[in-house]
Amino acid sequence: MSFSTDVRGAFRRGETDAVVAMSEAEIARARAAGDLAGEVEARYSLARVAIRHGDLAGGEARAREALEVALRSGDRALEERPRHVLAGVARMSGDYVRARELYRESIALNEALGRTEAVDWERHNLAFCELKLGNLAAARYLFAGIRERIFAAGWSDFVPYACVAGAALASAEGDHARAALLVGVTDAAFAAIGQVPDPDDAADLADIRSAAIGALGQTTFDEAYAQGRLLDPRTALA
Repeated sequence: MSFSTDVRGAFRRGETDAVVAMSEAEIARARAAGDLAGEVEARYSLARVAIRHGDLAGGEARAREALEVALRSGDRALEERPRHVLAGVARMSGDYVRARELYRESIALNEALGRTEAVDWERHNLAFCELKLGNLAAARYLFAGIRERIFAAGWSDFVPYACVAGAALASAEGDHARAALLVGVTDAAFAAIGQVPDPDDAADLADIRSAAIGALGQTTFDEAYAQGRLLDPRTALA
């Protein structure tokens, strides 16, 4: 297996200490070998770890380092991951206007590169920005299109994120009972594939959970959440 596959798998499983050790070793190897692609991937991975630990400034700094290497390479494909992280930092910092701009730029880049799945990932993130900016119709439209493609294409790794989107939309619409149910669906969907949410989605889930508990009370939330854990995602999101 490649470094990219190994490190991304470790990150999605929540093994951040392993990601740091692997990435630091890869930076040393890549710099010695003049492997710019390997160095970009390793610096990108360190940026994601920093963000997961709540260090947005550190995550942004590591992502900018990765982007500098990518730009030096002249290979536009290497810009994609660092630019994705920079958009995520803007989103998590609450600068949704800037994040929306950066996600749109990332979508354009991925379209130029022919990366269909990456385009949908960024549209998913763009939809969250629209949601936070109060543009519920735009968010609803984006989420619906992405959800349809996820199930049609059988993208199992993307299913939990569609569940996060459903919970976020329900919460924004004030349907906290449905949001609580979908948080349960989401947690079960992540467990089913042996992964944990990306940092920005984890933050959104925490906000959704808190809002639902505040609106429903802990007991009612727990009941809806437990019901959600038993549901099939496709059925729950229909």
